[in-house]
Amino acid sequence: MAIDSNHWPSLPLDQWQSTYETLHLWSQIVGKIRLSQAPWVNHSWHVPLYVTARGLTTSTIPHGTRAFEIDFDFVGHRLLIRVSDGTERELALRPQSVADFHKQLLAELDTLGLGVVIHGKPCEVEVAIPFAEDHQHASYDPEYANRFWRVLVQADRVFQQFRARFIGKNSPVHYFWGSCDLAVTRFSGRPAPRHPGGIANLPDWIAREAYSHEVSSAGFWPGGGPHPFPLFYSYAYPEPEGYNAMKVQPEAAFYSSELREFILPYDAVREAASPDRMLLDFLQSTYEAAANLGQWERPALERNEHPRSAA
Repeated sequence: MAIDSNHWPSLPLDQWQSTYETLHLWSQIVGKIRLSQAPWVNHSWHVPLYVTARGLTTSTIPHGTRAFEIDFDFVGHRLLIRVSDGTERELALRPQSVADFHKQLLAELDTLGLGVVIHGKPCEVEVAIPFAEDHQHASYDPEYANRFWRVLVQADRVFQQFRARFIGKNSPVHYFWGSCDLAVTRFSGRPAPRHPGGIANLPDWIAREAYSHEVSSAGFWPGGGPHPFPLFYSYAYPEPEGYNAMKVQPEAAFYSSELREFILPYDAVREAASPDRMLLDFLQSTYEAAANLGQWERPALERNEHPRSAA
């Protein structure tokens, strides 16, 4: 498949809503396979997927003395299972129900001697149909799956630049399949108030551990609910007083009272003369709003100069 030269493609939610919903659930199945085998890491850092040059990957998953990984390939539209003993399996990404995807993937893992047991219902969605019973979600438009991945590639690239500016505790850039967003998070180093929980189909203790410390977090989300369009977001937990009234960059950004986040529509970025600069301005200004109002020790947490390469 030839890749469109448009690095920031359009991604109108109404044009791929059904594919998005199906792909979201497929990624939950793959993510739960990683979750079932990985040691528990604070902030759920053992959970996410990661952007690759062709799609998304689990990275290495332990299974006894063996290891495997599962990759979404949104160029060749395949799901790849690669095992440390050299064996591989490949499943086509095509219109099929969540139930069929779930059955086929777990059967392939059993064939490879990589049997796993996962929690059989999705999380962070209002209506959690068990995977094995979900024949409702069955769409896959390869064009829009590819566009989604291409957006993630660009967002990941810019998020990595932003991440490099911070020397405090700083998350990797990762794709959280529960909420279907690419995110990067900075930490002040101080404990946070107890999180209220209340996230749909997610145990409160998981949210409370994830938000055990103060954060300024940003990411990309395809959109939904009160904002049915793709967007970049940034929020603080706990949200300091006055945060929602702060002026941030660029002018297209605004505070969403529904989400309690600053929002920058993706279309504003992709149509900008310099998408990278606009997105970095948004990330930096929203972080500064959180850090300044929250009285973070910024000099100890930020890099003033980027080290030169030794190569």
